[in-house]
Amino acid sequence: MQELSPTQAQTQLERGAFLLDVREPLEYAEVHATGATLIPLGEIPERFRELPQDQEIIVICRSGARSAKAAEFLLERGYIAHSLTGGTLAWLEAGLPSQKGMEHD
Repeated sequence: MQELSPTQAQTQLERGAFLLDVREPLEYAEVHATGATLIPLGEIPERFRELPQDQEIIVICRSGARSAKAAEFLLERGYIAHSLTGGTLAWLEAGLPSQKGMEHD
C-alpha cells in the first residue's frame, strides 16, 4: 500500500481523488480535512460499496493507523486506495484546508 504525505494527498485531491475519513463522528466534528467524507472504520465492511470504484481513494484518520487498515481493506477489494501518512494531525500541521462540524465541504 502506498502512503501519501499531506501535500501529495492534496495534489491528488485536486486531480479528483476521493477523501475518506475513517475516524469516529465526534473526532470528525471536532476538525476534519475539507471535503472529507466520514465512514468510521468499524462501518467500512458494511459500507465500502458506497465508495467510488473509479476514483482514487485517500484514507485519513487521526494519525495514520486506522487509515492504513481501511486502505488495506479497500485494496483487497479492488479499490485504488492510499493512506495519508500522519493523518489529520499531519494535515493540520501542513496548514491544509480544514473545517469543524459534521458538514461535508
